[in-house]
Amino acid sequence: MKHQDVALDPELLEILACPACHGRLELQQQRLVCLTCRRRYPIEDGIPILLVEEAELPDEDTP
Repeated sequence: MKHQDVALDPELLEILACPACHGRLELQQQRLVCLTCRRRYPIEDGIPILLVEEAELPDEDTP
């Protein structure tokens, strides 16, 4: 199954922040990635799921 490309309003992306550390989020592939703590938040049907318990944790070997 092919994933659709995700598009978020740039103004929305500018005001969103990581709920865990309040870092800036960046759209990478099909997720929002925190540039500070590296948690990855899914986007479902065009809606960011910004729940800490739904986030993928960063890989241990990723700086």
